[in-house]
This record gives sequence, C-alpha cells and structure tokens, in this order.
Amino acid sequence: MAGTVTVSPVSSSSDTRAFIDLPYRLHADRQHWVPPLRMDVARSLNRKKNAFFEHGDIQPFVARDAGGAVVGRVAGIVNGMHLKKYNDGMGFVGFFECIDDYSVASALLDAATGWLRQRDLTGARGPTNPSMNDICGMLVDGFDRPPSIMMPYNPPYYPAFMEQYGFQRAMTMWAYYVHRKYVDYAKLRRGVELVYRRNPTLSLRTLDMDRFDEDAQVVLDIYNDAWSRNWGHVPMTAGEFKQLAHEMKQIVDSRIVFIIEDNGTPIAFSISLPDLNQALIHVRNGRLFPVGLPKLLARAKLGGINEVRTLLMGVRKEWQGKGLDAILNLATIEEGVKHGYTASELSWVLDSNPRLINALVNIGSVKDKEYAMYEMRFDA
Repeated sequence: MAGTVTVSPVSSSSDTRAFIDLPYRLHADRQHWVPPLRMDVARSLNRKKNAFFEHGDIQPFVARDAGGAVVGRVAGIVNGMHLKKYNDGMGFVGFFECIDDYSVASALLDAATGWLRQRDLTGARGPTNPSMNDICGMLVDGFDRPPSIMMPYNPPYYPAFMEQYGFQRAMTMWAYYVHRKYVDYAKLRRGVELVYRRNPTLSLRTLDMDRFDEDAQVVLDIYNDAWSRNWGHVPMTAGEFKQLAHEMKQIVDSRIVFIIEDNGTPIAFSISLPDLNQALIHVRNGRLFPVGLPKLLARAKLGGINEVRTLLMGVRKEWQGKGLDAILNLATIEEGVKHGYTASELSWVLDSNPRLINALVNIGSVKDKEYAMYEMRFDA
C-alpha cells in the first residue's frame, strides 16, 4: 500500500465516528479482543467531558487508502501534568490501530510525531489512551487470552511496527494471575499475622459506599504519595480523579476494596474490580443499545463474571516494605472467594518493582501477560 495511504487530522464528527469505528471492523474476527464501549471512547476524546483536557491536548488522525476506506488511526498527545513533573520534552502517542501493513503504520506515526515536533516536544512515548492513568501499554505476549478490564489488547504485529519505526522498549509491565486453587493460604496467613503482631495499631476495613467521596479522596492521597517515585507516574488532577471515581462507582464491588488504617489514619489501600470484560466480550459492536445491555446483564446474572482485576494498590512511603501488601492480598483473595470470585489478575506490575513481584510470586501468582511501553527521541 506504500504511497497510496493518506493521513489526515480528525476535524469533523464524521471523522470522529470513523476514528472510533475502526477497531470494531479491524478486530471483529479476533476471538480474544474485548470491544470497548463506544461511548467510553467517545468520552475520552471529548474536550467537554474528559478532565484530561484541563492540562493536556489530543490530536487524533485517521489513515485512508486510495478508495477512502479507513485503514488506521493514531493520536498525538500532550500531557501537561507529565511535562510539569518531568520537564523532559516527552509527548505521547496513543489510540493506535492499524491494518497489517507497515507503510500505514509508518504514515500514522509520522503524523503523530510530526504534530508533537510542531509543539517543540523532543520525544514520544506510548501507547497511552490518553495517559498512564488510563488504558496504556501494548500487549507483547499473551495474545491467546482476553485482557482484563481496562487493559489493552492488540494484534502481535503492533509491537514489531513500533520497533521498526524506531521506538524502543522503555518499560516492561506484567499482568500476574492468581487462582484460589494455587494460593498458599497458610504461608500468607502467617505473614499477615506477623505484620499485625509487629503493628498492633493496624486495622482493615472495606470501602464505605455511604462515604464514597471521602474514601475516594483517601485513596487519591495515598496513591499520589505511594506511586510518586514509580516510573512514568503522573499525579491525577482533582478533576481527573473525580471522573475516574465516578466511573468506578458504577461497577465497584465495595466488598473487595480495602483500606488499612493505623490508629484510624489511612495508610494503604487496594482496589479490585469485577472483570466486566468477561461479559463485554460478548457485546461485539461496543453498543449497549438495543441488545448490548441485555447481553451484558445476562452474562453477569448467569455467573459469567467470576474473576476480578486488582488494578491499584498503594502504601504510603513510610509504611512500604512492612508487609501491608500481604494484608491486602489475603483480604482480597479470601473475601473475593466468599463472593464468587475465584481468581484475580494483578496488573499492571512494573518490571522495575522486584519487591512487589516477589510478593506476588510468594502468594502463588504467575506471569500471565507481558506489556510494553515504547519511546523514541526525535534527535536520536
């Protein structure tokens, strides 16, 4: 297709529809691809509805072949909070989708990185959709299994296209999987008992839905402290967190969300969500109406959701390394099993976090999927 592809910025409602629609055509026959809800994708691109635009900017692009058919998409992304924290000249690329043709991928990445260069940025990292606090990363191993909720899925040729263009892997992220059958309960309980003996003022509670906003603020405060030194971490603005909390409130199961307190002061948390992807995978067109919502509800009621994703865990810096993660892991497993959840994906875990990796291995978790973040410097 070399020479026949045209890439143009999204500038109209019809362009936006084409941008959103592409993955549903491109991956229709991919068994393990989970269609995102179209309204969620549209909201992420809407300047009036996505709090990311308070500090960032997104320019989507679509690629069309000689006949006018959309064959790829991408977005150039400026993350103001990232630049404020790191001042490293790094822009981002995201929402990447492409047919199996490198000439299309190259044209798309030319457009996205060119847009970033025009804004005096000196590098690009991705994919982020649109930030590290959203769906991010690219699947590089584990294509024969569906992703968990809020995790990406892509064909195997995407990573090769990124590397051929000049992107290099900047970070490896892992999805660990633990099933109740393989948990070493005795070992985990001994560890938890030891933590409590050493710290008798600790207590554990679940999320209080009657005080949801207050508990959400507690989680945000711990998160921004606990994650501040992690690779790629960007603090959430109040608007972004309010938006995320509102979205999670629709699907959260408060029985598997935990907060550890020391003499009543919150110091750690973990958030697990029912893996709605087990139901969403059957809503192939990404629309809730007229038939998508009944399918979703039917799958949920029939026990089709029996796994969770533990997507966030945070421990205040002064309490890190003292075994609080063991308390949170044991509570999630034991309470999850009580309420019909037999397994959990713990993702994502940075390859640069050996302490957490060792803790997950010790409770019987195994590496299930591999993801990567890529970056390039324009002057390299």
